[in-house]
Amino acid sequence: MAEHHYDVVVIGAGPSGEGAAMNATKHGKRVAIVEDKPTVGGNCTHWGTIPSKALRHSVKQIITFNTNQMFRDIGEPRWFSFPRVLQSAQKVIGKQVKLRTQFYSRNRVDLINGRASFLDKNRLEVRGNKSVETLHFKQVVIATGSRPYLPPDLDFRHHRIYNSDTILNLSHTPRTLIIYGAGVIGSEYASIFAGLGVKVDLINPGSRLLSFLDDEISDALSYHLRNNGVLVRHNEEYDSVDGDDHGVVLSLKSGKKIRADAFLWCNGRSGNTDSLGLENIGLTPNSRGQLAVDEHYRTEVDNIYAAGDVIGWPSLASAAYDQGRSASSDIVNDDYFRFVTDVPTGIYTIPEISSVGKTERELTEAKVPYEVGQAFFKDLARAQITGEAVGMLKILFHRETRQILGIHCFGDQAAEIVHIGQAIMNQEGEANSLNYFINTTFNYPTMAEAYRVAALNGLNRIF
Repeated sequence: MAEHHYDVVVIGAGPSGEGAAMNATKHGKRVAIVEDKPTVGGNCTHWGTIPSKALRHSVKQIITFNTNQMFRDIGEPRWFSFPRVLQSAQKVIGKQVKLRTQFYSRNRVDLINGRASFLDKNRLEVRGNKSVETLHFKQVVIATGSRPYLPPDLDFRHHRIYNSDTILNLSHTPRTLIIYGAGVIGSEYASIFAGLGVKVDLINPGSRLLSFLDDEISDALSYHLRNNGVLVRHNEEYDSVDGDDHGVVLSLKSGKKIRADAFLWCNGRSGNTDSLGLENIGLTPNSRGQLAVDEHYRTEVDNIYAAGDVIGWPSLASAAYDQGRSASSDIVNDDYFRFVTDVPTGIYTIPEISSVGKTERELTEAKVPYEVGQAFFKDLARAQITGEAVGMLKILFHRETRQILGIHCFGDQAAEIVHIGQAIMNQEGEANSLNYFINTTFNYPTMAEAYRVAALNGLNRIF
């Protein structure tokens, strides 16, 4: 059995693992990263963020071709199958894997394939296909990510019952689809399949879609999903899911029964901690397999850190990378540590949603005297040119100091647009002000101009 000694070992080669490993090696640490999949990238690259967003982009292009009258000179509207659309996502995955594999080799991080488990607080056993290795370490970062939560009473081996990972193996295009769980993943897949002409039933155990969003943005999402043919059913819980050779029947506790060609489960995720041997180091994950950390990403064991989806909120690739990097910053004691809290929300439905900061509901409950500035995309020249007229930008600001308190955007390129507002919100003191957008000249025509329009709209409300 081979034995190796490292300063830092990272378990998991997804976004948080990459962030931790890159930062540690650039500070002169001897680093190894352990990955139990054949290639790097984690759930983000192979089953989550990258494939679903690539799918969405392709579907959006199809919608544009089928609805833009200019293209009728080329041909009639076309139907595309799910497997055909998925081909473009596979190309992006390959590019991402190649790029990220090069990161590790170029920065002299040892990439070890195998399943890691703790022997004690300073040793890991890694079991590969043909070998068993022991890794000695000073610090370790657990960045094993998450997987779909699978309730034991659902038969996910049935060829018509899928979860948000296995849906990427779908070899046909169902005419009808039930999606259970109307969170971020469920809402995104509802948009994707509706864009392919699939009749979608979206089952929401809650009372409204994405309740953490600003109410106006959540209402807009509900409207546009319904406008695209998605039937949203709120306050429903499943009683049973039964598949046969011809479809799936969902029985709800309310007494309703729904039949569709396929069923997609998108309700919750579990941390990948069950095979780590955590009992050997005195760590116990919660009921969803997630690890608790302090504000330095340390677990209850002082030399063992955790970051990314395995610690829970916010379970976003963007935040996971920063969490991993910050955990590593604490290890190497550099100047860039931060506990990640100011995370923008990016939801890739059709249309797109993004926000950062407080919602109107939160500000009202806190009795903060805020005001609202709005810009509707239908009134922007750039949106009229591109044909992407659905959407709005909303700025929430303090009516006395004009400090920006929240940015909420719905529509094409929302996840890009929100970062302009985020940059100003992060300025200290009087630099965080609505006045920036009023006194700044924006390129014309641009979507960024929405900030000037919204700022002036909000200024008109102050007396």
